[in-house]
Amino acid sequence: MTLFKKINSSLFGLFLLVMTIIVYFQFTQVRDFMSKQMASDLSNTATSLSLMLKPQVESGDLITAETLVNVVFEGGFYRKVTLTWLADDKSQVWENSVVIKGVPQWFINLGLFKPQTETRLITSGWLQLANLEIEGHPALGYQELWRIMNNTLMILSLLFIIAVFTLRFRLKRILQPLHNIATQAREISQRKFDNEIPLPSTSELTDVVEAMNVMSGQLKQIFSTLDNEVDSLKKDSLVDDVSELPNRQYFSANVKSWLQEPGIGGLMLINLDFLEEIQSKYGYQGRDDVIKLLSKAMKTELPKVTDSIIARIAKNEFAFLITQAEKSTIEVYLQSLIRVINQEINKAGVTPNTGFNIGISQRIPKMSASDLLTQSDNALQQARRENKVSHWIDSKETQKYSREQWRSKLTSAINNNRFVFQWQPILSMKNHEVIQREIYCRLTIDDKIATAAEFMPFIEMLSLGSELDKCLLQTIEHQNIFSRSSQPVAINLSLESLLSNEFYLWLQAFLQKLSLTDHICFEMPEFALRNNFDACYRLARVVKSAGAKVGVDQCGRQLGSLEYLQKLQPDYIKLDQSFSFYEKEDHNHGLYRAVINVAKGLNINVIVTGIENKEQLTSVSSLAADGYQGYIVSPEDLPR
Repeated sequence: MTLFKKINSSLFGLFLLVMTIIVYFQFTQVRDFMSKQMASDLSNTATSLSLMLKPQVESGDLITAETLVNVVFEGGFYRKVTLTWLADDKSQVWENSVVIKGVPQWFINLGLFKPQTETRLITSGWLQLANLEIEGHPALGYQELWRIMNNTLMILSLLFIIAVFTLRFRLKRILQPLHNIATQAREISQRKFDNEIPLPSTSELTDVVEAMNVMSGQLKQIFSTLDNEVDSLKKDSLVDDVSELPNRQYFSANVKSWLQEPGIGGLMLINLDFLEEIQSKYGYQGRDDVIKLLSKAMKTELPKVTDSIIARIAKNEFAFLITQAEKSTIEVYLQSLIRVINQEINKAGVTPNTGFNIGISQRIPKMSASDLLTQSDNALQQARRENKVSHWIDSKETQKYSREQWRSKLTSAINNNRFVFQWQPILSMKNHEVIQREIYCRLTIDDKIATAAEFMPFIEMLSLGSELDKCLLQTIEHQNIFSRSSQPVAINLSLESLLSNEFYLWLQAFLQKLSLTDHICFEMPEFALRNNFDACYRLARVVKSAGAKVGVDQCGRQLGSLEYLQKLQPDYIKLDQSFSFYEKEDHNHGLYRAVINVAKGLNINVIVTGIENKEQLTSVSSLAADGYQGYIVSPEDLPR
């Protein structure tokens, strides 16, 4: 029970007790007063009637006596009059039936008033003639007692209702600071430190509120320090000082991670020989100024064409990893890049289309990072030998299907539930037991199994991601895959699903009908959270409210702050595979530890990915991660 309810119920009980005591005293006083009033009235009536009956008793006129008795009956509440002659002990009895109006029978049956009688002796001089006995009726007492108690209860009830509402209002205002403290305590437990409680007017609570605000601010500062440490480590080891672009180490790690996931795109390498001419004329400072201006223009213009990673990988060399684009888009990107370079070298006094060469290659299936880099470098050298601005090494890999054929075949496979599933166990870092399983989806197309690496680029290109996720979830439910594992099952959502309002509503309805929601984990890629946080946050709230879990995939791949983790509060994160490359290069776990510390500070579980052998596992086992994943344990086929 809350403090408000306890105080409210205590005051309610106390007020009820006071009301009960008041009603009791009012009741007994009115009853006693009416008893005395009826006794006095009965005594006066008996005296008056005995005097009026004296002549009739002396003369024996019973008719007149009866008339006088009826007058008495009509003028008050009397039950019976008895007249007894002392000479012969004969009695004359008159009875009156009294109906008590306006009083319930149950109240009358309580017997609150005792019977009252008065006796008078009628005499004539010294001669005793008769005895007169009058028995009163308590009707007046019941009527008055009922009326007064009704009025009393109505007034007290009205006062009680007013007091209750006034009390509740005042209590809420008085206890609002305590409610704010409890709310902030819950938010602190959820690692939310943004709200500061206003100081209350109650002096006793001011110190508590100030202490809570200070503690929240200190915890926020701790998180900010950890986040800044990660950002600083990334900048120190992964960012080029002059251009403020990613360096070779960051670029190489991302190329490797990108090629291990489904995707299409290409790589451009550019050599800016004109920078040597700038250096010879204006020195290192002049060259660095040109690099800064050129980098800024690249970061402004090229993302308008398509997503890419732009890096400075050597003194005069830049690399452009185009992560999700067909050949036609890469060509537009190339033209935009040449235009940007020409604009900057023209400002520097160099002739356009001279002093730089570009080599381009396109990603093909099962391509390694060294193959892609070698191909682009060969194209660059060819451009330099032929003194051309750019040279493109066309992929010898022919397209399996045209775009429209892919659309038709993918739509058919999705709508007909031609899914083939695998899952890969995620193991505990402590005891190597399975703590989670990640679902991998494949499709049967033309009676052959197509891997995600083959069809996912076209799923995204043709905007079929939302449709794929819907059918995939329905198929998983239909095949009872959630119930096959005692551990949660992780499912990666496509970018289209994360941004789709229609999918948001569909998922909400789907999870409401599902019984094993605690067995599902929905994973979102980090780049989606950074670029479309509001949409991802809204979907995450739907998932969590249904009892399912939320995870962040590829965490740490992007440069920049991890502040989004504090806002999203996911259940776990998966560190990007590029981390394993960084650790090989630096031979330390500094970046690993920094990111893990941020997650642990927010009570988020951490899973290390890209673990391929026991040596890698041994290397990261000293970290405070909760689990690991990689081809050290291969995916398993799931039968239908």
